[in-house]
Amino acid sequence: MDIKRKKWNVIKFALIMSFALCAVGCGDKQEEPFNGDTQKESLDGDKQEELLDSDEQEGLFDGDKQEENEVDKPAELETFETKTLDDKTFTQDDLAQKDVTVINFWSITCGPCISEMPDLADFAKQLPDNVQLITVCLDAIYAPDYVENILETAGYEGITIIDWDDNFKKVCNEIMYTPTTILVDQNGKIVGESIIGAPKILSETYTEAINDALEAMGKETIGDEEK
Repeated sequence: MDIKRKKWNVIKFALIMSFALCAVGCGDKQEEPFNGDTQKESLDGDKQEELLDSDEQEGLFDGDKQEENEVDKPAELETFETKTLDDKTFTQDDLAQKDVTVINFWSITCGPCISEMPDLADFAKQLPDNVQLITVCLDAIYAPDYVENILETAGYEGITIIDWDDNFKKVCNEIMYTPTTILVDQNGKIVGESIIGAPKILSETYTEAINDALEAMGKETIGDEEK
């Protein structure tokens, strides 16, 4: 009886060990392919990224740069129509009559804009025939009579734009601060750098900007007598 029991125990032990070894073996086989597949997927992914066509990558980069440049490109005044304070129109044809047009953007709520207006008026009167200065009052539509009073008090006798079409609006929308002054050529293309804020000596700052533009065009600069 004891011998039979011992034999049975030995058989049970042998069966348990065999089952355990089988289980361990199967576990090793399952784990190895799993890790191998993961590594292979990572490797393939890295390879695919490395093997991306270089021309395609350059094209994507250039596309991003092109989009950025299009956003940063300033609006121009090749074609537009505006209304002036004296109820006339001012268009690209009026720009074409001058080598350089100085455009001063201002508002009735801007103290520095109003303070510099007498200097602006004096400077405009001394410009030669091939250069003109005009102003654009960004909020004139709300108080045109007040705008007229400001200009009359300052002695400004030139053109002031108070309303505009969508093409001119694009330039207005780029004005972040007042006063801001830009220069454009006969074709409505913006030339040089914008003058942001009221210069300490307006005539010197404006004359320098105008001369830079004229020199770039191969035109004769304005002299000290026109300051």
